[in-house]
Amino acid sequence: MTFKAKELLKGKFWIVEEGNQRVGVLSQTEDNLVYSCHDGTKFFKNTKAFRNSLGGDINWVSPEVSTVSVESEIYGYPTSTTPYNSMYDIKRKLPLFTKSNKSKSLYCAGYYVICFEKGWVKSFCPKLLTVERYTSHGPFKTEIEMRQELSRVNKK
Repeated sequence: MTFKAKELLKGKFWIVEEGNQRVGVLSQTEDNLVYSCHDGTKFFKNTKAFRNSLGGDINWVSPEVSTVSVESEIYGYPTSTTPYNSMYDIKRKLPLFTKSNKSKSLYCAGYYVICFEKGWVKSFCPKLLTVERYTSHGPFKTEIEMRQELSRVNKK
């Protein structure tokens, strides 16, 4: 029997799967590995003890590399293209830019979560118009921060 541990937070948090089924969650504390599954919560001193309790091998899988490529950044927030006409909206606390020198369309640098009619979605460098029109949270400097916020708002 082979299990797969998909890393969500580097060295801290994994989703454990058997086949294509999620069977538990593994997290690293200062002293122990904590495994939560349908049987309850179990504590282990090391990965060897955890593997022995599962009764099978574990494939440790690194997080998937984001398909979003970061070209540049403004005010510490990543952008999807080379930014032109960068500015910071102090009132709304948004780093803004255009995608060309002559463009009038403003984009928000960074990662956001935006609530559309069907629910919350993640967004990288959305148009300012979208952020103004819909309820949104952001900007976030990293994709992990954005994913944590998305998880938080989806729980409500």
